[in-house]
Amino acid sequence: MTEPTSPPPSADPAAVDEAHPAERPRRAWNILAGLDHPLGTGFLVTLGVLGALVLGSAIGSISTILVYIVLALFLAVGLDPIVRLLERHRVKRSAGIAIVFCGFALVIVAFVVFVLPPVVAQLVQLVEAVPEAIAEIPQSDWFAQLSTDAQVAVLSGLDQVAEWISSPATLATLGGGVLAVGVGFVAAISASFIVIALTLYFLASLAAAKRAFYDLAPAHSRPRLEDLTERITGSVGSALIGSVILSSINAGVVFLLHLLIGLPFPALMAVIAFVITLIPLFGSVIFWVFASIIALFSSPTQALIFAIAYLVYIQLESYVVSPRVMNKAIEIPAALVLIGALVGGALMGILGVLVALPVMASILLIIREVVVPRQNLKV
Repeated sequence: MTEPTSPPPSADPAAVDEAHPAERPRRAWNILAGLDHPLGTGFLVTLGVLGALVLGSAIGSISTILVYIVLALFLAVGLDPIVRLLERHRVKRSAGIAIVFCGFALVIVAFVVFVLPPVVAQLVQLVEAVPEAIAEIPQSDWFAQLSTDAQVAVLSGLDQVAEWISSPATLATLGGGVLAVGVGFVAAISASFIVIALTLYFLASLAAAKRAFYDLAPAHSRPRLEDLTERITGSVGSALIGSVILSSINAGVVFLLHLLIGLPFPALMAVIAFVITLIPLFGSVIFWVFASIIALFSSPTQALIFAIAYLVYIQLESYVVSPRVMNKAIEIPAALVLIGALVGGALMGILGVLVALPVMASILLIIREVVVPRQNLKV
């Protein structure tokens, strides 16, 4: 008597289901079960939506903390190449971290002692000088050279500006803005201590965190994951350090140009240039327009000289300085930089704009090293 044999692999699925009813697919049954119990299905869907809303509210309530963590993580990744450079010179990692933070602290102290006082003084002078400069426009030489229609248009614009400044709504807005700036300054000081502490912790535990991350991957994928992660962190660090170096060079050039041309507020404009040019790719152009307009209040001739000189520097920065400083960073198309800056600014404000370049570099590297090779294997 022969034993029953199971149907061959090539048997018809319908025959298999008839021979083994218990092994029939249950996907259709699950859908029908949900339709047979609409109240339970609706209750589960409602619970899911409420859970998503609660989770979104929780994330929104800790958004400030998440910003601190992201900023500290990027600072740690940016400072890690300097620490590793010290390690290659036989300096222990703990000592390297201490040296880097001591250097950073010295830079902050130098800024507070030598740069901040003249910047604040020049900012006050700028606020006081703007109304006087506007009032002296009708008596200036360039105004006298304008046509009658142009003079009428300029005077009409000045009247509208004066009316807007003197309106109660504008004064209330400016007063609230000053109060908000004061509150923001105090909050920025407390936030700086939190970010510095988190950066120190992330920098000290970065190597251990990477090893723990590698252990989560299968053993055969760890070398590839380690290589890709090191390249990403290296490109992020190079992009951050390169951005700071380029912004520092920009600030120095602006300071020297203001001194040579005789424009006012050189220290203030240098600090503004450093902050604005941190914006990737378009920061120099934005500052060029802004500084040229500010220089017009002093003299159209001086403004023209500054605009031409700084435009020449922008070309040198684009084709000479930037390629040498950012030689280890990944080349990113200008359109992607703009898209990343817009998206980052919409999500995280100025911080999102600053980290847009490293994030786009990381995404582009993953696409080139992981996604494209996999697609090339599909023939």
